[in-house]
Amino acid sequence: MALTVELGVTELAATRFAVSSLSETVACLQQLAGRDRRVTNLPWLRWCTAELAREPLDLSWTWPLLVSDRPNWPEFLVPAPRGTGPSLDEDLATLRRTPPEQLRTSLRRVFGDELPAPVAALEKYPAAGLRAIARELRMAHDRLIAPHWSRIGAVLDADIAYRARQWAVGGAEKLFPGLHPDLRWADGRLSLTGARWRIERAVDRGPGGLVLIPVVLGSHHVLIKKRTSTQTTIRYPARGAAALWTAGTTPPSGSAVRLLGRARAELLEALRSPATTTALARSFGVTPSAVSQHLRVLRDSGLAARERAGREVLYVLTPLGDALLSGGA
Repeated sequence: MALTVELGVTELAATRFAVSSLSETVACLQQLAGRDRRVTNLPWLRWCTAELAREPLDLSWTWPLLVSDRPNWPEFLVPAPRGTGPSLDEDLATLRRTPPEQLRTSLRRVFGDELPAPVAALEKYPAAGLRAIARELRMAHDRLIAPHWSRIGAVLDADIAYRARQWAVGGAEKLFPGLHPDLRWADGRLSLTGARWRIERAVDRGPGGLVLIPVVLGSHHVLIKKRTSTQTTIRYPARGAAALWTAGTTPPSGSAVRLLGRARAELLEALRSPATTTALARSFGVTPSAVSQHLRVLRDSGLAARERAGREVLYVLTPLGDALLSGGA
């Protein structure tokens, strides 16, 4: 069956995209716990495991909320971002302001009436518990997300730029199915289908439009908040996330090397994950000007394209470039 979201014209007009570094932080902890783990994140997980072996994190308040025998977790941990950019401080401030009654309702909805001891402590001392959770999530972000944010953020920004063009060309009918194969849009209703939904269930939508959040370090499923006091969020796998940790490490095909030369072929292979000129120069150990010269040739050949994301310019692989790289030796 399906999970459904009713959207009127007003709500659809208020629907927006946002990048959330807090969402990535929560997703990374769930990946570490083995929940809905994606094989494409294994290179990052290996790095992360080594980093935590060197210096463990104290997540005594947060971990029991995210890792349990329950299929869900409390919705207040990832509030809807207020802006479009990844403002961790604002999101953590919103988390700390979660009303006690909303917190208790969310905990009971996930864990039932018999709360595990750490969760019961949060229910008893909500203000102190929320401050502790915010501190733990900040530490997790700084240790596990921030060192990779330039690459993660580039993928998220490129995804939003691509989706915005889809929306401009085809409207909601083109946008939503493009986010994930399980999403359908028709007659003012967004439906999430799949084997996980045995019955049709309606989302208790929050105020305003939807907030669409691409995610790199997360599930390959779409996650829709079924109840929330902020705007309803839809978290979906970011386009290009699968190649994030391997882009530039796989040797380019022989045909690409013969046509472009090894330097440009390797640069084109790296564009499987969107990147800035500066990031590419750092990865290859060359000057930004040298990278720019190669990128200009790749663009003129129709193999790469530029996309503006805020103040940055991202370079991405075009379908022609992908076909060349996939052409085999």
